[in-house]
Amino acid sequence: MSDLKNKEVVNSTDPEVGDSYSVTHNEPLESGSRWQRFKDSFKTMEDEEIDSSNMTDLEKAIAKTAKSPLHKSLKNRHLQMIAIGGAIGTGLFIGSGGALKTGGPAALLIGWGLVGTMIYATVQALGELAVTFPISGAFNVYSTRFIDPSWGFAMGWNYALQWLVVLPLELVAASITIKYWNSHINPVAWVAIFYVLIVAINFFGVKGYGEAEFVFSFIKVVAVIGFIILGIILNCGGGPQGGYIGGKYWHDPGAFANGFKGVCTVFVTAAFSFAGTELVALASSESANPRKALPRATKQVFWRITLFYIISLTLIGLLVPYTDERLGQGSYNAAASPFVIAIRNAGISGLPSVINVVIMIAVLSVGNSSVFGCSRTITSLAAQGFAPSFFTFVDRKGRPIFAVLLSLFVGLLCFVSASDKQGDVFDWLLALSGLSSVFTWGSACFAHIRFRAALKHQGRDPHTELAYTSQCGVIGSWYGFILNVLILIAQFWVAAFPLKSKSTADGFFKSYLAFPVVIAFYIFHKIWKKNWRLYVKVSEMDLDTGRAEHDLELLKVEIAEEKAYIASKPFYYRAYRFWC
Repeated sequence: MSDLKNKEVVNSTDPEVGDSYSVTHNEPLESGSRWQRFKDSFKTMEDEEIDSSNMTDLEKAIAKTAKSPLHKSLKNRHLQMIAIGGAIGTGLFIGSGGALKTGGPAALLIGWGLVGTMIYATVQALGELAVTFPISGAFNVYSTRFIDPSWGFAMGWNYALQWLVVLPLELVAASITIKYWNSHINPVAWVAIFYVLIVAINFFGVKGYGEAEFVFSFIKVVAVIGFIILGIILNCGGGPQGGYIGGKYWHDPGAFANGFKGVCTVFVTAAFSFAGTELVALASSESANPRKALPRATKQVFWRITLFYIISLTLIGLLVPYTDERLGQGSYNAAASPFVIAIRNAGISGLPSVINVVIMIAVLSVGNSSVFGCSRTITSLAAQGFAPSFFTFVDRKGRPIFAVLLSLFVGLLCFVSASDKQGDVFDWLLALSGLSSVFTWGSACFAHIRFRAALKHQGRDPHTELAYTSQCGVIGSWYGFILNVLILIAQFWVAAFPLKSKSTADGFFKSYLAFPVVIAFYIFHKIWKKNWRLYVKVSEMDLDTGRAEHDLELLKVEIAEEKAYIASKPFYYRAYRFWC
């Protein structure tokens, strides 16, 4: 008997996935003992060979990333929660406190508002590209295809480095949150427990990541909504103590703490708080039906920015004066969270511990995402010929085993927490890729601009042959690209001339080392591959390999029918479909 069976799903109506779709792949037969099935799951995934003998390096990269053997196990609810709760973390719960102290409540809204609009435009651009090309590696491959292979190499490795460093850092941070309750137990013990938890989650592949993020994000979302309700009550004088607050802290001590430079500092902090937003696009290649699930997920970003960031930060600015000495006292110290400070000022006991639990969950969520983000990026880099080929190995459960093991191996740096030099170690590790997200977002916007330029040059209409188009269009991508450049400029200014402190070479490179690192990766690839072209010409761009739909004529008919169906519906339904 063959040890493989063909599994076909045709015209599925699974409510978790969406409308009809077709999938065909091979799975091992559920035969033999449980131990035998466990061992067999680590065998290589059966995958079709690609004849690349007559291909250029760019054509090989496009073909191999389009034929990834990763499992498509993520459902609609997974992508929804990854999109809604993916970037709700310490940047919001704790980082916003330091930003409030630096810039004041008005700067808080200006910084997060501007960056939020940029993120929305960026995710819309990524959504269009990911629905059209749900390929392994997503945004770093888009840079390779639509900008330049050398830039794709630099973006891929910089993004992978970011997540490599984040795992040990977040594990140490999770152990720090425990000190809020108990400072006597050695934090290394908690680090070991959290490390084993992350390993266990990723042992279950993309399904484990999806389910864990669904739970983590759900808890974070509930916590933020709960705080918004509580914040409104406290501001109106409904707390045990403090009385009516209103907008008095906007008058005394004031709306701005340090003028324009304070706003620029908040601008940079806000950008880093949104790191991880792009993961929904990376996850599209492992989604059961990206054409239906991803547009809904990208539209959720608007609500996340509006509801979870702007409203909660508005309340923070109303409830906590920027002169409060507890603000900005440590990156992972729950006592420094403006959420905790607001609750304590109102005389409520017990809830600060709940907020600390949420902070710990948020930290673990980022740690879990780091393994996913790093492993998928490394696998994609290997498929493009930018990393050792053994990283392309994917087992029968759809796990990129060697890439996951690399991430988990580097994660062992978390045990540096036993050393008194842990701060210096992590500061410099983070410096290597500190600007990664900004580069990734800017590159995604520019890749979308180039993709649309190629469509226009080749006489193709995006509105008739793309299943999903960015609601912000090319103008939104230009806006996102320019704003990311401004963030890099603002970060340079803040790093070179820090607020209320002396400028030092050490401080500058801890904030801006990632910039020369990216340039070094770019130049290295130019020399290594002897790729002296600065960009891929729009006339030479491959706009078809890796597309989710191969029959473009059928797709055009389906798009026209879908638009006609929506147009026939009442206004409230059309509005719902536009925003949700």
